[in-house]
Amino acid sequence: MSSHMSTTQKAQVFQSNGGPIKLETIPLPVPKADEVLVHLKYTGVCHTDLHAWQGDWPIVTKKPLVGGHEGVGEIVGLGSGVHNYHLGDKVGIKWINGTCGTCTYCMHGGIEQLCPQAELSGYTVNGTFQQYATVQASQATRIPDHVKLAEIAPVMCAGVTVYTALKRTEAKPGQTIAITGAGGGLGSFALQYAKCLGLRVIAIDTGKEKEQACRAAGAEAFVDYMTTKDLIQDVKNHSPDGFGPHGALIVAAAEKPMQQATEYVRSDGVVVCVGLPGHGALIKADVFQTVARMVTIRGSYVGSMLDAQEAVDFFARGLIKCPTQIKKLEDLPSVYDDMKAARITGRIVLDLQK
Repeated sequence: MSSHMSTTQKAQVFQSNGGPIKLETIPLPVPKADEVLVHLKYTGVCHTDLHAWQGDWPIVTKKPLVGGHEGVGEIVGLGSGVHNYHLGDKVGIKWINGTCGTCTYCMHGGIEQLCPQAELSGYTVNGTFQQYATVQASQATRIPDHVKLAEIAPVMCAGVTVYTALKRTEAKPGQTIAITGAGGGLGSFALQYAKCLGLRVIAIDTGKEKEQACRAAGAEAFVDYMTTKDLIQDVKNHSPDGFGPHGALIVAAAEKPMQQATEYVRSDGVVVCVGLPGHGALIKADVFQTVARMVTIRGSYVGSMLDAQEAVDFFARGLIKCPTQIKKLEDLPSVYDDMKAARITGRIVLDLQK
C-alpha cells in the first residue's frame, strides 16, 4: 500500500440485525498474505444485503458488519503471497470472498462456492459498503479496462447468479426454458444471458409493463401468472412441441412457482431454484410424477470463479445491459426502504467516490 494512502475510510455499519445503519469512519482493512486490497469505486445493492441486515436467514452474520457484495474497483494493496495481480488492476468483489482451497468442493472445480469454510462478503466478513475492502486473490474477478465500473457492479452477484443457474438447467442452444420472475432484477439478467446461450425463453411474471420489458429482452412468450386461468397448461402450450420447456429457472422468491415448475417442465426436464422465499419455505412435488417423468429439481447458489469470469466476459463484449440508478453511500438506508416497498426499477449502484 502507498505510504500516502489514508488509514481511515467511510463505511456503512450496523451493530445488530434491523438496527440503525450508520455512516462511520473506520480503519482500512489490511490484506492477508493471499488477499488483495481493493479501492472500491462502486457497489451494487442486492436484496441479499437487505436480508443480511434484517437477519432473515439461518446463518449468523458478523457483528458489527459492513454489508455489500457487488463491489468493483482497483487493487491498491497486495498480500505477500499474491503474484498474479498488479497494483492498478481492475477487479470485482462478489459474495464468495474466500475459500479454504483444500476441501473436496474447492478441489473438485466449479463448485468451490460450496466450501464449508467459505467467507461471505457482507455477511461473515465486511463487504463492499465501504471505500476499501479485501478479498482472496483467487476469488477476485478480473474486469477489463474498457468496462464502465458503475455498470458492471451488479454482475458480481445478480449476473453471475443467473448465468450459473442457466447453465445448471442443462438446456442446450435452441431449447426452451421458462423463467419465473422474468421481469425483475434477476430476471432481466437471466433473459439476456439466456439469449447469449442460444436459449428460447418463456417469461413468467405479471403486468403489461413487465411483459413489454421481457419481450424487449428476448422472451418469445409471456405468461401472466395473475391473469392466466391455467398457468401450467399455458406454459406447456408456449413450448414449440407442447411438451413443456426443457428447463425452468425460478428467480421469484416464492414457494408456489417452484411447485408449478415441476408440473409444467417436460419429462427429463430440470427445475433450478434460485429465489429464496425465506426461512422455512419448502419445495413440494408429486413423488410419482417426479420419478415417472424423471424430473430433476436442484438449487443453484451464486457461482464459481470461472462462472464469474464468463459472466463478466459477456458483459464486456456488450451483450448484457443493466439499467442502474446511481446513489451515494449515505443513501443506503433509504435504498433499503425502497426495496422493502418494491419501489426500485433496475439496480441500485452506490458511488463510493463521493
